[in-house]
Amino acid sequence: MLELKNVTKTYRMGSEDVRALQDVSVKIAAGEFVAIMGPSGSGKSTMLHILGFLDRPDSGSYIFNGQDISVLSDDELAVMRNQTAGFVFQQFHLLPRLSAVDNVALPLIYAGKQHLRQKALDRIKDVGLASRAEHQPNELSGGERQRIAIARALVNEPLIIFADEPTGNLDTKSEAEIMEILKALNAAGKTVVMVTHEREVAEHAKRIIMMRDGKIVSDEIKVPQRKSGDTHLIHELSVCPQISATGRAELADHIRQSVRSILANRLRSLLSMLGILIGVAAVIAMLALGQGAKDSIAKRLSSMGSNLLMVRPGSSQAHGVSLEAGAVTRFTLDDADAMTHLSEVKRVSASVRGRAQMVAADKNWNTQLQGTGVDYPLMRSSVPTSGRFFTAEELRMRERVVLLGMTVVRELFPDTDPVGRTVKINRVAFKVIGVLPEKGATGWNDEDDVAVIPVTTAMYRLLGKQYVDSIDVEVADPALMDQAQASLKAIIIKRQHLDKDKEDSFQIRNMAEIQATIESTTQTMTLLLGSIAAISLLVGGIGIMNIMLVSVTERTREIGLRKAIGARKIDITTQFLIESVLMTVAGGIMGVILGVGIAMMLSFFAGWATTISISSIVMATTFSIVVGIVFGLRPAIQAAELNPIEALRYE
Repeated sequence: MLELKNVTKTYRMGSEDVRALQDVSVKIAAGEFVAIMGPSGSGKSTMLHILGFLDRPDSGSYIFNGQDISVLSDDELAVMRNQTAGFVFQQFHLLPRLSAVDNVALPLIYAGKQHLRQKALDRIKDVGLASRAEHQPNELSGGERQRIAIARALVNEPLIIFADEPTGNLDTKSEAEIMEILKALNAAGKTVVMVTHEREVAEHAKRIIMMRDGKIVSDEIKVPQRKSGDTHLIHELSVCPQISATGRAELADHIRQSVRSILANRLRSLLSMLGILIGVAAVIAMLALGQGAKDSIAKRLSSMGSNLLMVRPGSSQAHGVSLEAGAVTRFTLDDADAMTHLSEVKRVSASVRGRAQMVAADKNWNTQLQGTGVDYPLMRSSVPTSGRFFTAEELRMRERVVLLGMTVVRELFPDTDPVGRTVKINRVAFKVIGVLPEKGATGWNDEDDVAVIPVTTAMYRLLGKQYVDSIDVEVADPALMDQAQASLKAIIIKRQHLDKDKEDSFQIRNMAEIQATIESTTQTMTLLLGSIAAISLLVGGIGIMNIMLVSVTERTREIGLRKAIGARKIDITTQFLIESVLMTVAGGIMGVILGVGIAMMLSFFAGWATTISISSIVMATTFSIVVGIVFGLRPAIQAAELNPIEALRYE
């Protein structure tokens, strides 16, 4: 069944080469109970590891069931260990955070048979520990732990049991119990290969192989081998079983094991998540703050109108002396009317401004008075929230009608609806016909502290102005802004009879350019805030990688055990990668909650404008998952590359 042909194995110990096996050849038939003996360093454990698919010879060949397996890949050897061999170790190698039944069921996970969990309970019952199935390893005696290890070796119904010093750490009574179990397994048809340095233990075997200095020095057969015709002891076996891909059940098992590992080290896991948590919270809070500022600015910019050109008198110089604005060029209502005839222009509204004292009953308030045209509400996003705007007829007749901003309403009419009421502006009675929408404050300027009346009324009844202060021009299409600006300049020069030296005596301000500049600035600030916050995510990812690398070191023997019972590289990689991703996702979810909470508190307590967007939450969560994968990949690969024997021997 097993045959080594001229096998040699050399280990590198520091600067020296140690020849563990030297040209060893041996055959072991199906159904035998073989004990391999020898002093420390004789090579007996090395031979057992090669026989048990845990190690490879440097030279020679290993024939199993008539076929050479020395050419198999690591994953194919893992499948062989899982389906063909059962291992019983001197140190038991039970995972401390798992119950006895979970330890026994481990090989089923890597065989894709987790649904056959009852088999684990049956094997525990077979070794006489049914009542201890749910106990942790630290709640079991040494003999009980070894019996659990034997149950684990049997759960996949292997052809061969490999036992490495199975009684080395046991008392005399436990030693006798373990040997009786091994003898019973052999009597049931299992091939047993055992390493021991105790002669009285070896006497239980049917064959004793003695080794010294890496060579077989004697081979004593105490009980005759079964005849080769007894083929019922050899099960049908494909030496290279097809390696199945990770299925749903296996992925679920990996997730369960990862959760157990995370919960087993709660404080360390929480500290690992903390970096991701802070990073995600910072990203969401900063982006919410930046987006809120952007939305607030956009809202206020919308009140200034879109596609808008503002025409104002400008300062000029005469004989080297700077003159005040309007000294050379002054605009009239006729100029505004002339601008409406330009093909690029959609609407025009002339404006005058001044301060006025307003009185209503026993209350008074000094406010900004603005005279405008009938197109003002559409151009400046100032459609009344209640009441109406004045009409063209009221404009022509210079009617005494007024619309109030919310600040004026709160000061003069705190508890009543002002529409239909009468107020006095500079001692002239006006009828309130509407309330303007609330726009908020910009710096020291309160956009709601205003009263709007017809421009003709303002000029000729209140302010005594013959000229307008500015003219707002709405362009029909954003693509025509430059063309409209040129046309306005040409018509002003023509109507004002300006020569080349006076063309700087007026200004045309493009509000679209101002809006674009401000929006670009806020966008840059949002990206800057988000980038700074993302750095903490990166730092958190590095912390995850460091913790996972430490975890690989701490769990080296666990990794060795998993590989010894059939875990492939992809299984180890998947488990550690899932652990990393679970920690980053958990940290990300907590970070989302914290980030949203911070944004809400900034808005509620500090009064800052914040806007929490779904895209920022999705982006931060996705980034945390990517961080888990990227920074968890290196530790996962490092764990998967560990040699099972070296990992099991790790101190």
